[in-house]
Amino acid sequence: MNLLNFSARVAARFSVKRTDAWKSKAVEMQERVLRQLLRRGRDTDFGRDHSFTVIRSYEQFRDFVPVRDYEGLRSYIGRIRLGHRNVLWPGRPIYFAMTSGTTSGGKYIPITRDSIPNHIGSTRLALLNYIRKTGNAGFVDGNYIFLSGSPLLKDENGIPSGRLSGIVNHHIPSYLQRNQLPTWEVNCIEDWERKLDAIVDQTVDRNMTLISGIPPWVEMYFEKLIRRSGKTSIKEIFPEFSLFIYGGVNFEPYEGKFRKLIGGEHVDPLETFPASEGFMAFQDEFPSEGLLLIPDAGIFYEFIPLEKFNDDKPERIPLEGVETGVNYVLILNTNAGMWGYNIGDTVRFVSKDPYRILVTGRVSQFTSAFGEHVIAEEADSAIVETCSKTGARISEFTVAPLFDNLGGKPCHEWFIEFEELPPDMDAFSGELDSQMRRRNSYYNDLIKGNIIQSLVIRVVPVDGFARFMNSIGKLGGQNKVPHLRNDREMADILKTYL
Repeated sequence: MNLLNFSARVAARFSVKRTDAWKSKAVEMQERVLRQLLRRGRDTDFGRDHSFTVIRSYEQFRDFVPVRDYEGLRSYIGRIRLGHRNVLWPGRPIYFAMTSGTTSGGKYIPITRDSIPNHIGSTRLALLNYIRKTGNAGFVDGNYIFLSGSPLLKDENGIPSGRLSGIVNHHIPSYLQRNQLPTWEVNCIEDWERKLDAIVDQTVDRNMTLISGIPPWVEMYFEKLIRRSGKTSIKEIFPEFSLFIYGGVNFEPYEGKFRKLIGGEHVDPLETFPASEGFMAFQDEFPSEGLLLIPDAGIFYEFIPLEKFNDDKPERIPLEGVETGVNYVLILNTNAGMWGYNIGDTVRFVSKDPYRILVTGRVSQFTSAFGEHVIAEEADSAIVETCSKTGARISEFTVAPLFDNLGGKPCHEWFIEFEELPPDMDAFSGELDSQMRRRNSYYNDLIKGNIIQSLVIRVVPVDGFARFMNSIGKLGGQNKVPHLRNDREMADILKTYL
C-alpha cells in the first residue's frame, strides 16, 4: 500500500464522521445556513432590495424573496458583468460558470470564494465516503480521467469564465494531478470528436482505475477505446478499472449498454448531483436508493410540489416540510448569491432519515401536449423495464408529441437509437406503451378515452443522436440529450436522419 492509498483511507475514516452528523441534524444545519446567508447578503444590492435587515424567520424570507429563474436575476448578474461589486453577494465572483440555457441564452452563474469549496470539497467528500463504505481505495494508485469541458477560461470584465468542469480543473490538488489524464493540452481541445480521439490515444495503454463523466459521452469514449485497441471490452483494456462516477442524468437507460461495453464484470457506480449553482448530493451507501443531501454546503434548499408549480402562489417549503414520494421543483439560495433560484431540476425524497433524494427530471423537460404530464422519471423507468422484458438495448432516446399522425389520432412519438434491436418491434412498442400507462394515469385515461392512440416508435440510426447534438453545438462535455420535449423542434430534426 503506497502513501497516497494509506492517506486516503485515513482521511476517509475522519470524513465519514461529518456525513454521519448530517443524518440527525440536517434541519438544524439548514436553519443555520439560512441565517448565515441572510447576514452575509444584507449589505448587497439584492439584500437591500429585499429587506434582509428585517427578516427574522423563514416565513418572512419566503414573503420577501420570490422564486426566480435566470431571467429574474439577469439584471443583477448584468451589473456584476459590468464591474459592480456587492450586487448578489459581497465583493465580486471569482468565476462565472457559463451554461447554455434553452430560454435564457447563455447563462453566467457566479462562483464566489465562499461557494468554490462546495464545488471542490464535495467531490472529495463523496470519494472519501465511498472508500470508507466499500473499502476500495485501489483506484487512487492508478490513473483517472474526468471527461470535461475545456479548462481555458475567458475574461469577463476581470472575472474568469468558462464551463464548471473546466473551472474545477484549476483546483485539482497537485498530488492528484500526476495521475490525472488527459494532459492539459488535450483537455483544451474544443472540438469534441478530435478531443476524444486524443484522449483515447493518451489512455489506451494506461492503467485507468477511475473514469468520470456524463454517461452518453463516456459510452462514446468506451466505443472508441475498443475500436482503437482491437479488444472486446473495457475491462480487457483496463483490468483495474473499478469506479465510475457520474451525475446529471438517470443512469438506468444507459446501464445495459455500459455493462456490455465494460465486459460483464462489476464496476462500482458512484452517483453525484453537481450543478453550476452548487454540489448538492452524493451516493453515500452501496447499494443505495437516492443521494444524501448536503445540508451544510452554503445552500439553503426550498421545495415546491411539481403539481402546484404553475399555481398563482405555489406552496414553498423548507427541508423540514418535505414528504417522501412527492416530486418537487428544487429552489436554491446560495453563498454565491443565487436567491430563490429555480435551478430547473425536480427531485423526490425516498427517505427523511437521512434526507435522500432521487433526481427525477427537469421542469422544462416534460411531455404534456394532451394533458398527460409525463415526466422524465416515468419515461426512463418505462424504457428500462421494456428493454429488460424484450431483450433490447438502447443507446439514447427522446419523446415528443405527434399532432399530425397521417390521419390517425395524436400520440407520443419515441425516437430510439438501439444498441440491440428487439426481436419483435411490435411487441416492444406494445410493452413500452403498457409500461407508460402503468406509470402515468393521465396518459392511460387519454388512451382509454380514445383521445390519443398508443405511442409510435422511430428507429434512429447509429450515432443519430450524436449527429443531432453536434448540429446544435452541444456534442460532448456536460451536455445531455433531453429525454422529453413538449414541442417538435428536436423531433423534426431527428426525422431528417431516419
